Amino acid sequence: MRMLVVDAFTDRPFTGNPAGVCLLTEPAEPAWMQRVAIEMMHSETAFVRPVEDAEADYELRWFTPVVEVALCGHATLASAHALYGTGTVAADRPIRFRTLHSGVLTVTRAADGTLSMDFPAGPAAPVDAPAGLAEALGVPVLWTGRNFQDDLLVEVADEASVLGLAPDLAGLARIDGRGVIVTAAAGPGRGHDFVSRFFAVRVLPGDGEDPVTGSAHCALAPFWAERLGRAELTGYQASARGGHVRVALRGGRVSLSGTAVTVLDGTLAV
Repeated sequence: MRMLVVDAFTDRPFTGNPAGVCLLTEPAEPAWMQRVAIEMMHSETAFVRPVEDAEADYELRWFTPVVEVALCGHATLASAHALYGTGTVAADRPIRFRTLHSGVLTVTRAADGTLSMDFPAGPAAPVDAPAGLAEALGVPVLWTGRNFQDDLLVEVADEASVLGLAPDLAGLARIDGRGVIVTAAAGPGRGHDFVSRFFAVRVLPGDGEDPVTGSAHCALAPFWAERLGRAELTGYQASARGGHVRVALRGGRVSLSGTAVTVLDGTLAV
């Protein structure tokens, strides 16, 4: 079966967030998909299978090397890019993905190649900062909230604080939840409106930092739309690879937009 590696939320190879995309022709066992994700060792590997469904065109599932997840933005972008790029789907057609836990997700392609994903918005509800959070991050915490994905959203003082983060990973692993999104407003003249970084030490390999996290922007979009007074914004996720996510808040939904680049296209032999 065909396997691709796609860098998402970027227009240049070896930046953005890489995802494996496995184009299935028939159903696969979850245990097998998990083994493939372990072999690929990307933060997410997506499995795409055509379905005969009035509401959807493809089934889409996402696996980290550790667990299956309920929602993943960059691997959805990568999957749509793969389907359009291989000619499996015509460029002017939307793609409707059926997912296990996040409903039907629709992706459209603009003439310039930009892909826009229709995702559920997930505003973070204010919560008290967990014990040890500021110490684990190494910076003061201004605000904390928790979203529907059980991520902790954390506002810090400024962009420099986000860029300079060198968290205590063992300390972050003790924070309850899937991951920690750290964010601040962008500095003047930066070309983006807010910055973020995402740490999911419990579910991601290596240092637990995800390069560019589309699903985190389901919480970041309503958070910054309220504070900045605009529904359309650009976020920059300031990991070592880095990537931009354009967001547009529309009621209970959020459009996440970006581009992607295929860096590997081959065949899975097993």
